[in-house]
Amino acid sequence: MTSDAPRSVTILGATGSVGANTVDLVVRNPDKFVVEALVANNSIEVLADQARRLKPSFVAVADPAAYGRLKEALGGIPGLELAAGPEAAIEAARRPSDVVIAAIVGAAGLPPTLAAVQRGAVVGLANKETLVCAGSLVMAEAKRAGAVMVPVDSEHSAIFQVLDEINRPAVEKIILTASGGPFRTKTRDEMAKATPEMAVAHPNWSMGAKISVDSATMMNKGLEVIEAFHLFAMPEDKIEVLVHPQSVVHSMIEYVDGSVLAQLGTPDMRMPISLALAWPKRLATPGKRLDLAAIGSLTFEAPDEVRFPALRLAREALRANGGAPTILNAANEVAVQAFLSCRIGFLDIARIVGDCLERLPSKVGSDLDALLALDAETRRLASELCGKVG
Repeated sequence: MTSDAPRSVTILGATGSVGANTVDLVVRNPDKFVVEALVANNSIEVLADQARRLKPSFVAVADPAAYGRLKEALGGIPGLELAAGPEAAIEAARRPSDVVIAAIVGAAGLPPTLAAVQRGAVVGLANKETLVCAGSLVMAEAKRAGAVMVPVDSEHSAIFQVLDEINRPAVEKIILTASGGPFRTKTRDEMAKATPEMAVAHPNWSMGAKISVDSATMMNKGLEVIEAFHLFAMPEDKIEVLVHPQSVVHSMIEYVDGSVLAQLGTPDMRMPISLALAWPKRLATPGKRLDLAAIGSLTFEAPDEVRFPALRLAREALRANGGAPTILNAANEVAVQAFLSCRIGFLDIARIVGDCLERLPSKVGSDLDALLALDAETRRLASELCGKVG
């Protein structure tokens, strides 16, 4: 690909929040990008609209039951390949695009993201669970294949932008910022009464339900600590979390000389997505520009691991290593879905995750099959525990 040629893009998780923002940027820059493939779970109406606008070569749904509706919506378009099922998502990731935006939520995003890594693509990583579940495996494959991992989480994108690779040994610590979510100032008693509607009402970011609940429990920040450990080869004790309610400073790096470098911006996911799409260049985005004078002040505070035990659980899982992060993630996914379905309470999420970490052995093989088997075993236990609540 020459520097002036359009860059081809595959979007895994096209109809979610990150996927929709990616589509917005691609549509705004038709001379810079062409779309190779789109993948969604089962949101056929949105996916079909995206396909008609972007004219990809391949469109897939991960849910096999949705294939009939997909074919009905898009079957008449000449030259467009349609497919369904988990293998179809992997096939999309293997197609010859320059950039793969990996935005399938949860552990379901691991196999297709790994497939993109193994063919040496530029991977815009919005699926933190990929590195939480199989970070050592994925990063080893990225090194072998020459894949470039460009994080799309705003926090990891910030670190990616300010990390001086030449002076990496001089890094004292990474500081991941956290908004604190909608319950930052709530007591445990108040959180015990939280409804799904309250938990997904994030004060700054527009995100999907699962990620919003993770923000409310601060599990998202725990998952990000694990992700940073793998992305930046940084020891756990050199990864700090700092609550920053304004979500202006996206993350920071402190060097041994006391210098702290930060990346700032408005809370708009199109900024980190644009970096992944255009890397190593930058792409103009339509987002609101940062006005520090209007903001007036920025505040910071230490996280409270008593009120938000998920952050502590994530650190314990990272230190335990092996399959513990896989257990953490799988149990959390099941518990969050149970909470969103009103089958368990908000505080039950972290409790169920902790119970799974205690009950399941974390010493497993590091190959994909072993990790997926542990993921499935954890989901069975977590589902059982959710059923016993109340």
